[in-house]
Amino acid sequence: YHPHVAESLNNLANLYRSMGCYDQAEPIYVQALEIAERKLGSNHPKTVTYRDNLERLRDIRNNP
Repeated sequence: YHPHVAESLNNLANLYRSMGCYDQAEPIYVQALEIAERKLGSNHPKTVTYRDNLERLRDIRNNP
């Protein structure tokens, strides 16, 4: 997939998270992160952002 797909997936996951739909958001964040890691590398700023978003979601789910 193209890195723009990862960005779109991340945006969709952000929307789900903002709506409180955490179960829908998590696998989309994971997919965005996997694409970014493959295409951009693990230290690219967008990859870091997607990883942070996934971690924030997991924090929200573990600390309601």
